[in-house]
Amino acid sequence: MNRTTWIVIAVIALFIFLGINWGIKTGNNMVTMDEGVQSAWSQVENVYQRRADLIPNLVSTVKGYAAHESETLTAVVEARAKATSVTVDPTKLNAASIQQFQQAQSGLSSALGRLMVVVEKYPDLKANENFLALQTQLEGTENRITVERQKFNQSAQAFNTYIRLFPQSIIASMRNFEKKAYFEAEKGAEKAPKVDFSK
Repeated sequence: MNRTTWIVIAVIALFIFLGINWGIKTGNNMVTMDEGVQSAWSQVENVYQRRADLIPNLVSTVKGYAAHESETLTAVVEARAKATSVTVDPTKLNAASIQQFQQAQSGLSSALGRLMVVVEKYPDLKANENFLALQTQLEGTENRITVERQKFNQSAQAFNTYIRLFPQSIIASMRNFEKKAYFEAEKGAEKAPKVDFSK
């Protein structure tokens, strides 16, 4: 073989090497970003779980002052049970699973809203130290829920954009990376549920 042939072979080999290297690096970036989305989703679930963990103490405190409001208290307990029973496999973050999770959480938010209306009738309850501490924790948790949902959506958007751009889309298709669903606010729920017992 002459020198020109060797140069052509070397150039082809270099392009193949660079292509393989790029493919490996791009695939690894996708894995890293996918893990980031899953981690962000876990944080969303964690803050919702924190809210659910506060509910038994809240119900117990309210019951001490408003035991005859059993229907409202039962609704909160049942909504909590439903909200904690719905889990999402972080490797399958599709629109249907996220919507199911969100509906269960919205049921709990709604039940808490009804409980807040009941609380308005009991000034002594609103002044109770345990209740005030729970109020602060719930307000903080609702804020964290908003923050973590936003972080999740940002991670999902970065991942989705990356896998859809050319030429990364080729590697995404080969490795079966699919677009992640977003955590979307329900209609009329542009703001985080307000937990305010101080009125």
